[in-house]
Formats: sequence, C-alpha cells, structure tokens
Amino acid sequence: MDIMVLGVAGGTGSGKTTLTRTLKERFGGQISVISHDNYYKRQDHLTYEERCKTNYDHPDAFDTDLMVQHLAQLKSGSPVLCPVYDFSQHNRSADLLEIRPAPVILVEGILIFASPELCNLMDIKVFVDTDADVRILRRIVRDVKKRGRTLDSVVTQYLTTVKPMHEQFVEPSKRRADLIIPEGGKNAVAVEMLIHRLESHLNAQS
Repeated sequence: MDIMVLGVAGGTGSGKTTLTRTLKERFGGQISVISHDNYYKRQDHLTYEERCKTNYDHPDAFDTDLMVQHLAQLKSGSPVLCPVYDFSQHNRSADLLEIRPAPVILVEGILIFASPELCNLMDIKVFVDTDADVRILRRIVRDVKKRGRTLDSVVTQYLTTVKPMHEQFVEPSKRRADLIIPEGGKNAVAVEMLIHRLESHLNAQS
C-alpha cells in the first residue's frame, strides 16, 4: 500500500477539525487521523493547579518525538497505540487509541509544521488560515462548552500563551505549507481541490 501523509495545521479555532471531519466523512476508512493534541506530555508530577499554568502552546509541551516515531510506523504499514489526552485534567488519560494504517494518514495539529521531522514525513502540507477574531471566538465556545473551562480562564490563557505562541511559532510555520486554505473546511473550492487530489491518490491504489 502506497501511503500518503497529509498534514493539516493552523492556529487555534482556525477550522482544522472541520476540514479533517469533512475529509474523513468523504473518504471513511481510507483515511486514518492522528492528532498532535494527543501527544501532550504526561504531567503526573504536577498538581492540577500547576498543570493549569503550563504553556500548552509551546512546542516543548508535546512529545513530538513519539509522534514522529508513530507516524513513521504508520507510513511503513504498522498500527500504533496513540496516547489519549484529557483536556479537563490537563493530562494524559490511562487510555490508548489504536490507529491503523490507511491509504491516507491525516496528521492534524497547531504546531505540526514547527517540527522539521514531522514535515519530512508529510507528502502534502495544508495550512488553514483564519482571522484571529474568528479563531478566539471559536476557541471560547469550544473550551467553555466542551472542555469545562471558565470564560476567564480561556481569555487569560489566550492572552498569556496562545496569542504570543501563535505569533512566535504557528504563523512562521505557515511558510512550510504547500497549500494555504482561508477559512478551512468552509472554503468549498479549496476543499474540492484537496478531495480531487486525494481521490487521484486513492484511485492509483486500485
């Protein structure tokens, strides 16, 4: 099986998940998704209060070496056991998620293009580019409704770490992208182009 690796990066709330979901719904089991968020480092040595103060938007917050290892295994045709992150506890859970190889492996995350090692394993790199005002509003809704955060904590985190880390690491990583998609999954023309490219790859396998 000739495996294509598609990287989808972009700032918080940019629409990466919408784009990923659109492609997954279109291609089903022909795509396996691996998320950088699940590779946040384990923090059992810290109290919950200390974990709340960690800068989760810096590349050092991730065990990217493990993700590189897992992605290389998937690309070679071997399944992996991926960690599972619990955002309500700011720590890894005890669960593991089996990810199996597929004709297309979609790698998703804010900082995946900040890692040259990850980029070297990707065949196509897509950056989802969305206005900062839209992104912060989406993040507030997501973190309050889905991750049990307070409005104050989301705003404080955004101003102290998310925004400065975006400017320092995420935005510059856009230069490594092969394709920049404004508005992510809502950009029907760009999504259709990407679907056509994946279809060509999948058709070549049959």
